[in-house]
Amino acid sequence: MVTNVSFLSRNLKLAGHLYHPQANAPNRNGAAIVISHPWTSIKERSPANYARVLSQAGFICLTFDAAYQGESEGEPRALEDSTQRVEDIKSAMTYLFSRQDVNSDRIGVLGICASGGYAPFATQTDLRIKACATIAAVLQILKMQLEGAAADRNSDVTGNKVPIVHLLPEKPEDAPANMSESFRDLMLYYRTPRAHHPRATNTTIPRNWDIMANFDAFAFNSMISPRPLLMITGTKAASKWHSEEGVAKAKEPKELFIVDGKTHADLYDQVDEAGAKCADFFGKSLTA
Repeated sequence: MVTNVSFLSRNLKLAGHLYHPQANAPNRNGAAIVISHPWTSIKERSPANYARVLSQAGFICLTFDAAYQGESEGEPRALEDSTQRVEDIKSAMTYLFSRQDVNSDRIGVLGICASGGYAPFATQTDLRIKACATIAAVLQILKMQLEGAAADRNSDVTGNKVPIVHLLPEKPEDAPANMSESFRDLMLYYRTPRAHHPRATNTTIPRNWDIMANFDAFAFNSMISPRPLLMITGTKAASKWHSEEGVAKAKEPKELFIVDGKTHADLYDQVDEAGAKCADFFGKSLTA
């Protein structure tokens, strides 16, 4: 039920997976959902988990690797460009618009982690997006690393290459004893068999920091209205305050849905409750 597809985003070829509704699924009349992955992740991880749930519920789902990451084109590799990530979502919308099996008036977006910032930002100005949902949304506010960003950019001239950044310990046993619970939560997902994948390298580059530092995803969340916004988080998620802030800055219709007992990373692969909520939300928003 999964097809390999590709589409262009600012002339970069992005690799995607198209999930078709299962044969016994409810008829959603061509409703489709773009699903965008976390920072340093790929389409085969958490987006696939939600795509399976939503395609079983009758939705066409498109997952894809962001530019510079996974199987998609773009140099330098492992670059996290906030504006490009938003453009990738809008380009995914254009790809779905081109398909005969998709109802162009019934397309929504689901953003996970960092894409929980990019998806609302895209929705604010792309009126083709009829409904927006997020999972464990995170804003990127990273001002401490700007010196590293400057050194990385200067390396294009000096040749003094700045080391690539490993965001998490390669192995859980290498983690420092004083590692924060939020990073330990992510490590126990990304650096274990829960989410291991050879194309997910756990790396990024320092020049990300100055691109991301003043990107404010939720500043204009009020522009999403009257289209609906759903933000899902967990009671144990260190990122919970991001979703609370995103909903507070939005106008109705909006909803904050909190899954009891779940951490940030739990919502990547323990998707029964969050996935069911998304299916209900998009069912009402895209097919009513």
